[in-house]
Amino acid sequence: MTLDLELERGWIDRDLGEEFPELALRVVTVEAAPGRSPRAVKHRLRILSDRYTGGKAVNLRQEPIPWAYRVFFRQIGIDPDDRRTPAEEAALQRMKLGGFRSANVLDDALTIATVETGVAVMALDADRVEGPIGLRLSRAGERLGGGADGRTMSAQQIVIADAARALAVLFGDVADETGVNPPTKRMLLVAVQVKGVPEVSVEEALWTVAEVLASTTPPHPRA
Repeated sequence: MTLDLELERGWIDRDLGEEFPELALRVVTVEAAPGRSPRAVKHRLRILSDRYTGGKAVNLRQEPIPWAYRVFFRQIGIDPDDRRTPAEEAALQRMKLGGFRSANVLDDALTIATVETGVAVMALDADRVEGPIGLRLSRAGERLGGGADGRTMSAQQIVIADAARALAVLFGDVADETGVNPPTKRMLLVAVQVKGVPEVSVEEALWTVAEVLASTTPPHPRA
């Protein structure tokens, strides 16, 4: 299946942009539903597991892109040795389990993209997002997802937000209301770019997730 993706840039709150001028959000919407991974995706995970040796996992944090995320984590007050960057977390799971285990097509797609590129990618239910998304600081007393049941966030956390509410904490929890769930038909794929992460790698990560998801999405019938 040929993918025709339209990548867009998310907005960045002015204060965040001034503090982190190279911080960026790249997003793309894809027609895809969650579900089980097909055999081809599971095979791809097995091949990736075989290529991902213990030595590579140990030295991962020294590679340019994982290192860039480690630096950014420290800049925003996250200890990357306590809460690991996405690439390092994937590597840890590989070593613990002896391979990249298949969970579902979305999680498998995110794993493949993160391991192959080092770039952090997440997914939201596109039909539950109101308008363009971007990055801003949370407000005092604000609840994740905007509803009464959402957990209260501390002020000054960096959140991914739309026009109405905080959708997710950056590199953290996603609101139940906006995360991908069984009824999801369209996904909003979100990649976070920080200083030291090339734009081409961000685009490759998003394309990789979309490609894997497309492998389970039947083509639209011709008119």
